Amino acid sequence: MISVRSLSMRLTSGGRAVDVLTDVSLEVPAGQFLAIAGPSGSGKSTLLGLIAGLDQPTGGRIEVAGVTVTDLDEDALARFRRDHVGYVFQSFHLIPTLTAQENVAVPLELAGQADAEARAAALLAEVGLTDRAHHYPVQLSGGEQQRVAVARALARRPPLLLADEPTGDLDSATGKQIIDLLVGANRRLGSTLVLVTHDAALAAHADRVVTLRDGRIVSDE
Repeated sequence: MISVRSLSMRLTSGGRAVDVLTDVSLEVPAGQFLAIAGPSGSGKSTLLGLIAGLDQPTGGRIEVAGVTVTDLDEDALARFRRDHVGYVFQSFHLIPTLTAQENVAVPLELAGQADAEARAAALLAEVGLTDRAHHYPVQLSGGEQQRVAVARALARRPPLLLADEPTGDLDSATGKQIIDLLVGANRRLGSTLVLVTHDAALAAHADRVVTLRDGRIVSDE
């Protein structure tokens, strides 16, 4: 499903070059729940963003579902993300001027799906938010906003789910709800789930844990 070969990412900070990722290689089979763990600054979120095509690496190659992501231009990357990837951010990234249901409907409408609103309503029901469908993000708790974000990520039944510290801003009970939703989707839809976390207890739920430190893989088990 995912093939990462000799990936490197170098950024400039304060006038000097910083190696965020160095020679990272990784194979992730379809349907696996992979946790990418490690301390803050280890390169976890950078790796996830590169897999999603949100940025271009300095070197190396990434393939997802047979598509060489690192060879695509911006338009092709946008289509790739639309058709293959559901992404859950730590800070929700909901559109503040749209209701919960309208937020979930956005990827469906962009794909030209005729029943976008009905499908969005059904997705909100799946995450237990039917009674909050017509509320705006500012009217929702953090946990409710993240459930909306998960519903949006699942809208087009993507083969790849990426989650970047999805419970980082939530209390432990609410965070467990979010993880249960993501793992449930992984099992039910057969989606490949890659989740970034610094929480060892959370990573323990995964089929496999890859640990980064200083931009390199230090364990894979």
